[in-house]
Amino acid sequence: MTAIKDGEYTATIYKLIKDSQYVEAIHILNGQLHKHTKSRAALSLLGYCYFHIQDFTNSADCYEQLTQLHPEVEEYKVYYAQSLYKSGAYPEATKASFVLDNPGSHMKMLKLQACIKYCEEDYSAAKSLLEQLPQEDPDYVYNMGCLLFQDGKYEEACKKFSSAMQVLGYVPALSYNIALCFYSLKNYPQAVKYIGEIIDQGIREHPELSVGLTTEGVDVHSVGNTLVLHQTALIEAFNLKAAIEYQLKNVNGAQEALTDMPPRSEEELDPVTLHNQALLNMDTKPSEGFEKLAFLLQQPSFPPVTFGNLLLLYCKHEYFDLAADVLAENAHLTYKFLSPYMYEFLDALLTCQTAPEEAFRKLDEMNGKLTEQLRKLAKQVQEARMSRDDDGQKKALQDNDLTQEKYIVVLMAQAKIYWNRENFQMVEKIFRKSVEVCNDDDTWKLNVAHVLFMQSKYKEAIGFYEPIVKKHYDDVEQCNIQECPCKCKPSILNVSAVVLANLCVSYILTSQNEEAEELMRKIEKEEEQISYDDPDKKVFHLCIVNLVIGTLYCAKGNYEFGISRVIKSLEPYNKKLGTDTWFYAKRCFLSLLENMSKHMVMLRDAVVQECIQFLEHCEAYGREVPAIIEQPLEETRVHVGKNTVTYEARLLKALFYEVIGWNK
Repeated sequence: MTAIKDGEYTATIYKLIKDSQYVEAIHILNGQLHKHTKSRAALSLLGYCYFHIQDFTNSADCYEQLTQLHPEVEEYKVYYAQSLYKSGAYPEATKASFVLDNPGSHMKMLKLQACIKYCEEDYSAAKSLLEQLPQEDPDYVYNMGCLLFQDGKYEEACKKFSSAMQVLGYVPALSYNIALCFYSLKNYPQAVKYIGEIIDQGIREHPELSVGLTTEGVDVHSVGNTLVLHQTALIEAFNLKAAIEYQLKNVNGAQEALTDMPPRSEEELDPVTLHNQALLNMDTKPSEGFEKLAFLLQQPSFPPVTFGNLLLLYCKHEYFDLAADVLAENAHLTYKFLSPYMYEFLDALLTCQTAPEEAFRKLDEMNGKLTEQLRKLAKQVQEARMSRDDDGQKKALQDNDLTQEKYIVVLMAQAKIYWNRENFQMVEKIFRKSVEVCNDDDTWKLNVAHVLFMQSKYKEAIGFYEPIVKKHYDDVEQCNIQECPCKCKPSILNVSAVVLANLCVSYILTSQNEEAEELMRKIEKEEEQISYDDPDKKVFHLCIVNLVIGTLYCAKGNYEFGISRVIKSLEPYNKKLGTDTWFYAKRCFLSLLENMSKHMVMLRDAVVQECIQFLEHCEAYGREVPAIIEQPLEETRVHVGKNTVTYEARLLKALFYEVIGWNK
């Protein structure tokens, strides 16, 4: 930095503050404070600058010194208490607020104490403090809205926030609170409307915050956690937008919402953004996701859903020991952040690892309670219809859908116990017992289809697969599978490739070849459209369908036809060779090699030559393709040079030479 001439310090510092260059101003002021340790001007300006960059701990430190040096100045006491509150030091902030003895500061003291009690989750104390304020005070209306929201009275809270907006004018934080109320009421279009207003105003009034530039690939510097950024409510708005997109199963839209927000470095991120990043990037960066969630759990405050999400994700990735450790180490968080349903479910999942029968009994008990709740809710829906109570009917239907979701989750956990033992008859029995509750649910139908397929009941499996797949044909009706992207854009490619493959195989094995060909034509048509729109995008659906059909023929012993089908399915290699497709292909080749080594299968030289040529192509195109997706928390990693399709293709080629004797 250029040296500042004597006599120009004040002008330079005020110009930096005016231009919002608080970090540079802090650097100069700290230099001056070292020379004049009790300088009122330096401490006052430092406290102001620290507050504006959201460094409330240092801000509180400056104002604390000022209250000691100049106890007669009431403003310093107010700023000190506010800085402590903002830094999360609630007991110290409460203590500091009682020092405000000036009648002019009484209202500020009450409001601050109410906010502190709210953050400490002492809502009754917060309410009694707020009731001492004049009811026409906009802050009274605003804060009462917050209390109503906390109490789950979202519609009443929304009215309070709207009333406060009428008095105060447009305030981004108020607009965000209204959006949050609509989100909680599941009225996503209205929530998106208010979020859009916040984002539009932020872009219009603060172009320096670089909204959306990261998504467009522009390399931008961090804008920091300034007071201006906080006042725009842009971070909160983008996080809420991401949550809405996530609820609507549009993961790409949710990820885009996070990259659209003003850029900040990772250490500057707030807990909510850090949590959302971990959750949304879990499929591509699971190790980072677990690290971020575990880090949040060690902080004084974190989003309430962090604890449950970390436990569920550990269980999803089958790190049951880690989930049990986290649960044991954070027993004090269990009652605060886990609902009874969530706790019972996690307890059953963890029990399943050591005592599966006991786990099954626990899950059965849970579903017994949920079945009872569903019957009561069905009765409430019926009564509301008869009395023409639209609001009551709407609420009962929402509660019914939520309870049914919980029931399905528990049911699938029960079924998985026997699925893992390959006791498919028992799985089918469990599903048949739940027909009364689940017969309209596509997730249930899909899993019934899978278990019928595994038992070679192909005709019955078609009866369950077909209606789900056909819902994606012409957008006649959207399916209700929670994870299905058809909620965003209907397409047959939104159906899992394995489901399409199983349906094709079922058609072939029940001599319905025309239906199988029609399905494959539809897949091919949609893949061609995607290739036209985005030539570089890899789409594996048709490839996997062909691979599964090839695998079927190999399993039946017809290796010549099966292998040729596998080879053709991976052409062109630059678009079709991926980790999943290689998994199916190498299984067929390994099975072939095993049978050839036992002299149970003989191949014509032309077919052997075709196999060698195929492996050479895989070797050439597979340098950047991982052979396996490693588990995120594995201690011993596969050597980076060995975890490629190229490496495995060379191994298979060497085995071929060994088996057919070409290396002699």
